[in-house]
Amino acid sequence: MPAVEIPFCILLFSFDFHLLLKQPSNIIFSTDKKGFVKGGIMKIRTLRLTLSLAAFLSWRISSQAQWVQTNRPYDGIIYCFAESPAADGSGTNLFAGTDDGVFLSTDNGTSWIKVNNGLTSTNVRAFAISGMNLFAGTYGGVFLFTNNGTSWTDVSTGLTSLWVTSFAISGSNLFAGTNSGVYLSTDNGTSWSDVNAGMVDPHANTFAFIDTNLFAGTSLNGVLLSADNGTNWTYVNNGLKHTNVRVLTVCGSDLYAGTDSGGVFLSTNNGKSWTDVSIGLTNANVNALVVKSAEDGSGTSLFAGAGGGIWSEVRGGIFLSTNNGTSWTKIKTGLNVTALAVMGKNLFAGTWWGNGVYLSTDNGTSWAEVNNGLPAPYVNDLAVIGTNLFAGVWSYSPPPGGVFLSTNNGEKWEHVGLESTIVPPFVVIGTNLFVGDWNGGVFFTADNGTSWTAVNTGLNATTIDALGRNGSYLFASTGNGIWRRPLSEMITSVEEPPSERSIPENFSLEQNYPNPFNPTTSIQFHLPASSFVTLKVYNSAGREVATLVDRQLPAGSHRTEWNASSVPSGIYYYRIQAGNHMETKKLVVMR
Repeated sequence: MPAVEIPFCILLFSFDFHLLLKQPSNIIFSTDKKGFVKGGIMKIRTLRLTLSLAAFLSWRISSQAQWVQTNRPYDGIIYCFAESPAADGSGTNLFAGTDDGVFLSTDNGTSWIKVNNGLTSTNVRAFAISGMNLFAGTYGGVFLFTNNGTSWTDVSTGLTSLWVTSFAISGSNLFAGTNSGVYLSTDNGTSWSDVNAGMVDPHANTFAFIDTNLFAGTSLNGVLLSADNGTNWTYVNNGLKHTNVRVLTVCGSDLYAGTDSGGVFLSTNNGKSWTDVSIGLTNANVNALVVKSAEDGSGTSLFAGAGGGIWSEVRGGIFLSTNNGTSWTKIKTGLNVTALAVMGKNLFAGTWWGNGVYLSTDNGTSWAEVNNGLPAPYVNDLAVIGTNLFAGVWSYSPPPGGVFLSTNNGEKWEHVGLESTIVPPFVVIGTNLFVGDWNGGVFFTADNGTSWTAVNTGLNATTIDALGRNGSYLFASTGNGIWRRPLSEMITSVEEPPSERSIPENFSLEQNYPNPFNPTTSIQFHLPASSFVTLKVYNSAGREVATLVDRQLPAGSHRTEWNASSVPSGIYYYRIQAGNHMETKKLVVMR
């Protein structure tokens, strides 16, 4: 045991005296630099005080070994260490994994050298040693350092995710933990295989759907697909190299995924394969994606909002692609963009850290702040219903955050409920706005925020990270799974708000979809002018079994749903009357 010098106090003499205080008093003590007591605060009535005079000597005594600071490899963060014998048997080598690569010390940390030759990804999060082989797990895959050689070799073949954060070794088996699951190599990293059977990431950041396919973008495992409304899920990550998916959006049959640090990926085949479409994206942290159709119908524009996201000060900006993501152009800098929304010709961007909501009326060429009435410039989400724009706002001090409404393109905002600190996910279903609250679960309003209804029955967690709608179900992601609930249990009809730009020229009633169906189907109709509308369902005997609509509606396209769970299988008829126009169509309920 090494000998160390410590202060040692020898009492030379002392004396006592008493103080009798009429009122309790505060006696203040403090400590000196060596940790000896000079004070504290206590309230006393009678004080017995012993004064001691001491001489301090230096005394060499035996003690337990103590920590001694070494020279650091560098000033950044060190994530992992590994020790391996030197190739010539002369000693041991100490490796440090950092966000600037790997550093090596051959003298127990007294000095360090950087050993990054061949290491194309320098964010090193994990080490593993198997014999004389050193493996490094990085945000760019697995690398091998053989027999303390002088360069690294990429050994990531078979890894569908390159974000490697942990290792485990069992005999000749090397396991790698990634943000899309666990992988196994039995040949020192030459090849890897997926060993994720039965593993499903319960945490979804975003939902999207194409026809009857529901997609969930997760924080760890990329994209999940369900073709049966969430009963079964499968991973669809082939080609998706970055599997922390922040946002999904659909344009026709194309599915886009915005990822954390990986940019944008495109799938044209329901997730079976993905292609990186990030050329021109100078910030790869994509939080928001939105599709905007040209006013003249000549094409579409895809916008991406980038930045560190909520809680982060990292600025990214807004990017535009006019060729389905093949290339991108930055159209706005200096913003941490968390949400995007389209209302007619207007494009809105919600941002964090001092920016609030921005509006562009010229496809992103110019932008203006529209924050009057917002309590804080921290916007988590945006949603549009007709000409109403909603914003979910975070506020850490009064006035409170919650849901805010603007009826004039953001010129003025009004608080319309849910005085919550965090309101992240919105989903619009017809004229209904569903909101996920991080503190209170799921709420919806059918009257633009005048009243709110909580719909949390059955949820065992009320921190909501994402909401989505697929067919007749509403889906919610919480910290412990993905939940669904029939829309018919919460709302009686789903009426689409009229579009500003597309008032139908003629009255028409669409065939319901799906048909046959069980138990819910959707019915769409179009009004060239404002009309009093009744829409009813009849059985084959002509008896009325349901009234779906019975009120005045504005011109435009409308959609409603019928839940037939209370009627038997068979043929039914739905009839609409709007003014002098009447039309009837057939539908089939099939159990």
